[in-house]
Amino acid sequence: MIKTWLTDTFNIKYPIIMAPMFLVSSNEMLIKAAEAGIMGCIPALNWRTPEEFEEGIKELKEKCQGPFGINLIVNKSNIHLKKQIDICAKYVPVFYHYFSWKSGEVIKKCQPNGTKVICDVVDVTYAQKVESLGADAIIAVNSGAGGHAGPTPASILIPLLKKNCNLPVITAGGIGTGTGLLSALSLGAEGASIGSPFIATEESPVSQEYKDAVVQYGAKDIVLSTKVSGTPCTVINTPYVQKIGTEQNMVESLLTKNKKLKKYVKMLTYYKGMKLVENAAFAATYKTVWCAGPSIEFINKIEPVKTIVDRLISEYEVALEEFKNKLS
Repeated sequence: MIKTWLTDTFNIKYPIIMAPMFLVSSNEMLIKAAEAGIMGCIPALNWRTPEEFEEGIKELKEKCQGPFGINLIVNKSNIHLKKQIDICAKYVPVFYHYFSWKSGEVIKKCQPNGTKVICDVVDVTYAQKVESLGADAIIAVNSGAGGHAGPTPASILIPLLKKNCNLPVITAGGIGTGTGLLSALSLGAEGASIGSPFIATEESPVSQEYKDAVVQYGAKDIVLSTKVSGTPCTVINTPYVQKIGTEQNMVESLLTKNKKLKKYVKMLTYYKGMKLVENAAFAATYKTVWCAGPSIEFINKIEPVKTIVDRLISEYEVALEEFKNKLS
């Protein structure tokens, strides 16, 4: 057992969060994550309606033998946000992890019931903002993250956040080995949010082709694309991605920059991107867009969730012992 703020707060064996992945994370994955000694997280938008979302949480509370997290998108593109917050506040204790530093409403609604609110941040400004609003911890999204990555490497971002705010820091991005986990903890992180390595698991609901791509491609095959959501997002550079390109076209770009239309264009782009990724997650073809981060470099076969967790911890223990030997 590795003791950190993350393990102590949520009573889990290892300081790992299975990161929320749009249309990849599933209840079964979260249940298996809890059995393996970590905590899983799932986006609320993986359910199409608030009613389906509530039923999904009920199932998790019944079957998941450990804590789990709900990821909320806190911006105007999420038309179900208010209902999702109400549902989250109703089913405590549940850990909530969401994108956006505009966290006041979530904190005000959920914390009085004992819920921990942990916010994604990419720099000191966002970290200090959510700290002032009363967040419980921050997830430091670095440049190695899958999906919407931050601009700064973990080796810089973690110490920077530790120096400039007082919240526990959980790193997100680039960790696919136990050595990487040890490195993050050594930098001052309280744990790691890991997503991409869990895409190619037996419990993952995505297509066999998506899983095969995670196994077959590596770090050098990850590119940034604005096609998915309007903001840079890491995707696997398949032949289809090469064909359609990774940048918005001129019309999309101009509309996005128009002050009057920007909000509506972003909402439309985000919706289009969601549908694109939805097709990618379940279609049996390479003519799709598959989100993943560079940590797929360390995935060589499709395995159960527990096997990946066990390997990460085994590698961590070996790396820790080797480091101790160097100090002696």
